[in-house]
Amino acid sequence: MNNTELRGALSLATVYVLRMLGLFMVMPVLAVLALSYPDYSPLLVGLAIGGYGLTQAMLQIPMGLLSDRLGRKPVIILGLVLFALGSLVAAQADTLLWVVIGRIMQGAGAVAGAVMALAGDISRENQRPKVMAIIGIAIGFSFYLALLLGPLLAEKQGLAGIFGFTAVAALLCIPLVLFVVPGAQNISPSGDTLPKLADVGRLLADKALLRLNISVALLHMLMTLMFVSLPKRLVSENWPLAEHWMLYLPVLLLSVFAMALLMRMSRQGRQKSMIYLSIILLASSMLAMAWQQAPLAALLVFCWLFFTGFNYLEANLPAMVSNLAPAGKKGSAMGAYASFQFFGAFAGGLVSGLLNQFSAGQFSYLFAALMCLLWLGLIRDLGSGSIHLKRYALSLDPRIQPIQDSLKQVSQMAGIRDITLVEDESVLYLKVDSREFNLQKARQQLGLVS
Repeated sequence: MNNTELRGALSLATVYVLRMLGLFMVMPVLAVLALSYPDYSPLLVGLAIGGYGLTQAMLQIPMGLLSDRLGRKPVIILGLVLFALGSLVAAQADTLLWVVIGRIMQGAGAVAGAVMALAGDISRENQRPKVMAIIGIAIGFSFYLALLLGPLLAEKQGLAGIFGFTAVAALLCIPLVLFVVPGAQNISPSGDTLPKLADVGRLLADKALLRLNISVALLHMLMTLMFVSLPKRLVSENWPLAEHWMLYLPVLLLSVFAMALLMRMSRQGRQKSMIYLSIILLASSMLAMAWQQAPLAALLVFCWLFFTGFNYLEANLPAMVSNLAPAGKKGSAMGAYASFQFFGAFAGGLVSGLLNQFSAGQFSYLFAALMCLLWLGLIRDLGSGSIHLKRYALSLDPRIQPIQDSLKQVSQMAGIRDITLVEDESVLYLKVDSREFNLQKARQQLGLVS
């Protein structure tokens, strides 16, 4: 990567980390600290934890499309301002209802699509996967960091302190976007980065993609559901909130090692089996957590099982969506996927809040285990995405040869699995089998190399 690409990747990753920290840091502490609000109820706790997912799901695609009209940076800054306002509302809240409102406002700062589009704009085609990978790693890192920092910050500053910190962090990201993130140097093909409303409806009708979308919704529903109850369980085991990070740290580290083992086995042609195993781990952990008298050691083992399955699916489901999406429709497929992901977080908070409000606490875990069993049935016909599939977007020059001739020429090459031509962009989107396809030959035939 050149200096522009590296600076862009690191600065956009920083924006993402600080924003996601604000969404996630309250998750491991809110269920405990919410007890101090006069209008406390399990339902409001669930909505406060997962409420951000509702507006994220609703605005993820529109904000991405808006960045095509207004520009990437203005939309990112707008999202950061909305996020900061929501954080300030939650920080000043004297009732749990206003915390819920603040969380919903936080979610309105849905800038993921615009950030990814800008990352594509500032990177060359052959370096774009590296830039996206850096940002993707940052997203995962932010979740782990939030679980460790949330309890520590809550002990010193309380819930208001966490929301205040996230508001300041969001505002500090604005000069970072304005002065550090590079301006667009070369515009990436929009089909690779941004969703298009005309595509989303058709992609939702694709059974394989729909199964993956429902899968990520269930995955994040389980995550939100767990954090509505888990922190209080740990406090009941005589672990004060400020020390919860000591429990989370070894669990997360061990789960990363276990996930790496699953991924190694997946690369040996066992991808579908590893997906089944991960869902079984989630179901087992949820079922075991329904055991209210479980000792602390057993509870931590259950958490390890959960995060092992969660980490594997969180890393692999997006790759499967990318593999299955038609050529030139990756942006739309990932936009729909992200919307399902955030809606799942909201649904988890709502469902767990309702179950904890009107029934015994263990019923939320039993419900989650049942959802996992239904999930196994949902994916039984899901094929494993081929690890050999790759995607390319070739910018054409109609002055060299007519675009339709280019399409006909490349479509006859070995290894082509799917091809889409967008004439108004002069871009040819390819999904190919890397074992058969020769990119250099394709570029030569299209006159893209001398």
